[in-house]
Amino acid sequence: MSAPRPGDDREVERRIGVAWRELRRGASMGGLRTYLYGVGPDAVDLGQVDTLDLLAQEPCWRMRDLAAALRVDASTATRAVDRLVDAGLADRRRDADDARAVVVALTPAGRRRHEAVVERRRSAMDRILTGFDEGERAVLAELLERLIEGVDRFVAEEGTTERGG
Repeated sequence: MSAPRPGDDREVERRIGVAWRELRRGASMGGLRTYLYGVGPDAVDLGQVDTLDLLAQEPCWRMRDLAAALRVDASTATRAVDRLVDAGLADRRRDADDARAVVVALTPAGRRRHEAVVERRRSAMDRILTGFDEGERAVLAELLERLIEGVDRFVAEEGTTERGG
């Protein structure tokens, strides 16, 4: 692939936008979603998977810390946790150190479900990235991390500016 020529910035931005859209569409396609997260009563949705990923990292989480780590408001985190609790994948209890606070932890069933999702995700990534060598995978990871930083920076800046109507 050749380097873009001066003046091709708009074309490169367009291609990135198209790729972003196609990634979003591809990631939400039924076949991939079903493969990764299951179907029927054992299925988990993307919000639940994100929550399971975080819950698997620590023995327990305070709800406000979990919401912050998920980058969502407390009510959205509560809904995700409610669904996990209802499914027997997480449990909620008062914090032993502060009875006013609530903590959430994975149940053994939640840990097993998370491990199954992680294994399917690993398998899918191996297959999806078949056409990339080790060096290209490292470059892709770095570029995606920088893209996320850019998105975070944009969101932070947009949140601090007045928007006219």
